[in-house]
Amino acid sequence: MSHLVAPSLLSANFLNLEKDILMLNQSEADWYHLDVMDGVFVPNISFGFPIIEKIRKATIKQLDIHLMIVDPERYLERFKKAGADIISIHMEACKNPIAALRTIRRLQAKAGIVINPATPVNILADVVYEVDMVLLMSVNPGFGGQSFIPHTIEKVITLKEMIESRNLNVMIEVDGGVDLQNAFTLVNSGVDVLVAGNTIFASADPKETIHQLKNIC
Repeated sequence: MSHLVAPSLLSANFLNLEKDILMLNQSEADWYHLDVMDGVFVPNISFGFPIIEKIRKATIKQLDIHLMIVDPERYLERFKKAGADIISIHMEACKNPIAALRTIRRLQAKAGIVINPATPVNILADVVYEVDMVLLMSVNPGFGGQSFIPHTIEKVITLKEMIESRNLNVMIEVDGGVDLQNAFTLVNSGVDVLVAGNTIFASADPKETIHQLKNIC
């Protein structure tokens, strides 16, 4: 399978969000990536349920929701109801990640687990059996526009070996500082899904930038 591109709506124009969504609908983007922040797990606040519900009505592709919130178990059903196709929760923010991941799958969404840059990949040794996707943060979560953390590449390689050694069908997603310079190395290291925010939305031609991200190999 060729890699996917998931533009992060955190970097879109909030005053004209529908225009940016319609552009993504017409682009080669595969998913829409939504970072949900609670101001507790990360020092920022972003999308709530009413906005997600409106976004879902305007979108035609998979809605990839990344929960940067404490105790995400409380809201899994509501996020699914709001339109999530994929729900990813942080290992660091969840009391019982395996139970939460099983709940996501029971709700008929794809289940993802996320780890921060300082969290080692080996913490996923048991959890990886319960997921459809692992999201590796390549910046410290909370704000867009940060620089890519280089040791993420090593984490991708280690994670890919873990997945393949267990003969699992688990995708690897990377979010944070992804651009046209590091995308090639990421994909060739084993990344299946590139999340890109500023690289796309700050571009003079976002659709062309998405095209380039899709055709880097």
